[in-house]
Formats: sequence, C-alpha cells, structure tokens
Amino acid sequence: MFQRILLAVDSGPANRSVVRLAGDLARLTGARARVVHVAASSATLAAVVSLEDDAEAKLVLDEAVTALRDAGVEADGVVARALTTQIAAAVSAAAEEWDADLIVLSPHHRGALEALISPRVSDAVAHSTRAAVLLAPEDTTGH
Repeated sequence: MFQRILLAVDSGPANRSVVRLAGDLARLTGARARVVHVAASSATLAAVVSLEDDAEAKLVLDEAVTALRDAGVEADGVVARALTTQIAAAVSAAAEEWDADLIVLSPHHRGALEALISPRVSDAVAHSTRAAVLLAPEDTTGH
C-alpha cells in the first residue's frame, strides 16, 4: 500500500503521535520513512530572522529518526529551510522530491481567528500535494 512515508515534524509535543503513527504504518506496510523538519525563519521589514538554530533543528530531526529506527523502520531525515509562510510548500516539495505516497503530520489546533488569517500547514499541504495526507491525532495520554 504505502512504500514511502514522509513525516513532517516540528519542535512541538505532537511529534510523538506523528512518529508513532507513521512508524506503525511503515512497519505494517514495509514502507521506508523520511522525516522532514522545516527550520523556519521570519521575515521582518529589516531582516530575515531564524527562529531555530541548526543544532535545535538537527536535534528535532535526529530524535524522530532515532525513534523510527528503534521501532524497526528504515528511516532517514532532512532539514529544510523556509520562511514561516512557506512551511507547507517546503513539506510538499520534500514529499514530491522523495516521491512520497503518504505524508503524516500534526493538525496543530488553533483558534478561529488565527486560522482565518493564516491557514494551517496541514491544510495547505493537503491542498498542494499529490500524496495522501494523514493527520496524527494529538497524544493526550502522555505516552
């Protein structure tokens, strides 16, 4: 069914459920996994400001890749760089480049006003990719 599963992870607590769900699917289907973490920058009138340094970005990526490998999944990872407004495009581009047939990410629940001003990354990815998109429910149990 799925051969290549791309996981989009950030530094939030929802990563556990994304990694667990994608890992379970990869084991069930014999798929390979690739983790992508977008190190975001914010543009101001005067400069582009990195919101995360290289070491932080690599740590987020390495934790997810290690968890997948520990679960018996063939996995690798990449750090992409993008402005906060281009995170969805970076995830979609990574999926297309790697020829992923499934993207797993977190829905990141937000308030209605914030969602109106800026669509969720998950929504934007779903509308800009040919791969199937699966939203991992937030792990509220702490496992």
